[in-house]
Amino acid sequence: MTDRIEVAATELRPLLEEFIMWARVNAPDSDPELVGPAALWHRLAFSSDLGTWKRADLRNLLLDRMPKVVEDPDSAADGMLPAVDAYLTFLSQTGRLTQGSDSLEGLREELDDVEDEFVELMEELLDDAEGDDADEEETGDLGDFEPFADELADLPTIRLRPDSELAAAAREVPLVAKARDLAVWVGSGRRVGEDTLLSDAEVEEALAAVGLPRPETDGSLAEAVPQLWNIWNLAVDLEFLEPGEGNTVAVQDDTSEWPFDDDEDVLDAWMLGLHSVDYGDPELPDDDLTMALAGLTRGVLVRLLLAGGSRELDGLRQELAEAAAEIDELGSDAWEAAGDPLAPAVDWLTGYGMVTLDASQGAGGTLSLTALGTEGVIHLVDDSDIEIDARPAIESMSAHELLALSAELPEEEADAEFAAWMRLREPGRAAEELLEAAAEDESDALIRVQAASVVGTLGEEAIPAWQAALKEPSLRPYAATHLSQLGVEGAPEPTQDDTHWLILDMWTISAGLGRSEFVSSLQDIGPDLLNNLLEVIWKIPHAHVEELLDLISQVHPDKQVAKAARRALFKARSNQ
Repeated sequence: MTDRIEVAATELRPLLEEFIMWARVNAPDSDPELVGPAALWHRLAFSSDLGTWKRADLRNLLLDRMPKVVEDPDSAADGMLPAVDAYLTFLSQTGRLTQGSDSLEGLREELDDVEDEFVELMEELLDDAEGDDADEEETGDLGDFEPFADELADLPTIRLRPDSELAAAAREVPLVAKARDLAVWVGSGRRVGEDTLLSDAEVEEALAAVGLPRPETDGSLAEAVPQLWNIWNLAVDLEFLEPGEGNTVAVQDDTSEWPFDDDEDVLDAWMLGLHSVDYGDPELPDDDLTMALAGLTRGVLVRLLLAGGSRELDGLRQELAEAAAEIDELGSDAWEAAGDPLAPAVDWLTGYGMVTLDASQGAGGTLSLTALGTEGVIHLVDDSDIEIDARPAIESMSAHELLALSAELPEEEADAEFAAWMRLREPGRAAEELLEAAAEDESDALIRVQAASVVGTLGEEAIPAWQAALKEPSLRPYAATHLSQLGVEGAPEPTQDDTHWLILDMWTISAGLGRSEFVSSLQDIGPDLLNNLLEVIWKIPHAHVEELLDLISQVHPDKQVAKAARRALFKARSNQ
């Protein structure tokens, strides 16, 4: 799952960088940084096409998805809708808003319609955050990751399994299947009660539907089946069940199709239910004792991760008992009252596919994270804004994933990733994959430069890949340069246009690093040579040529250079 988010973020990065430069001139009062999360979740949850925006998707994104993922509700309340408005305008003006989208006018109307509700949701999040901060200052709980932040940051690199493997595991998760069966039993438009959701007779039917035993009780059956209500809540989390009008609840149309065929859909669903780990915390008759053990299941997960994935259950039990006593004055009493507090936590985590218990190892058995469990706890750590080094497994990493990841790493670490990845491939094949990845998005100069740099180290074995790359306009300058350096007979000599393309790529990268870095790269050239370049470079059909010329006109300290950039920008726009 983390792999997919990283790929989507990498796909979006060039477009967002272009938008940021556009916004400086066309929407200076907006905060383009606020667009990133909205654009990312639009890509992940609503449309694989970055340019397809629908009114309904926009509403769901802002009122349903963003409240769950926004990091700064205060800034979002003030600036997200204007920023999204500017982004949609940018897509429209640059021809990125596809024909399948609703009109820009319609999308803007939707932004106006949701504004009051969106701001209200952000204010509620602020109120909740203030309350949470106060609660954390008073107590904290066993599921707080913050005390482990330094240890998590110091962990060696954690390798995550590919989405195909994770999706296969998620399809086998028993609790998701139970949630599906419960939702299908609920059906469409079932009326629920005010005191208890279901009558005792309905509870019996629901227990049978999900395969849970009927408990012996002298009181209300509905009050004696906490596991059933946890599965009910999970079905809501998974969006298998949805509240309706007039105290009704209904199954969603595609619920019965679980496990879904598409890996992405499977992982999306599983991730929606990830926070159900909290349902594994013990529930005691006394609310104060229950609260003393709050977060226990997350506490299990973080300790397993810190231990490299496995712990003996007896040692883990003792450590958590001591932690409960230290965090809350009722911790020891709660632990004793619960009998075996780890039992429900382990049961839920096992049922959600996150851990396995090997009873043959040690006195109490050994508890281990699964690949799905490691993915999930890494996601929870990310949600807590705690740094951790988690990367896709080398053997399952695509060339594009490798290039995107390496762009974020220090040079030595990036070199190590490339070396490990290429050890698994013949040099010629590695060159093909890297250059094919570089050709996927003509606007991504950083990926292109990285790929060309690495393939350039492979010598003659990369010649076939370079020859194939001559057919790609964005890669031709690199291919011609390297084939010429290798002395390949019949290879085209690099042209002046090729050189100009390479310069535009380097400018694009330096602009992405920040204003000071961009100005410095321009000043390294010198005003005379830069003026000469501006006379001709506007002709190059580069994805960022207009934005770069516009930026040069704004930031270059030499007024003559800035003026030349404005003239070049006018010519570039007139040349379309």
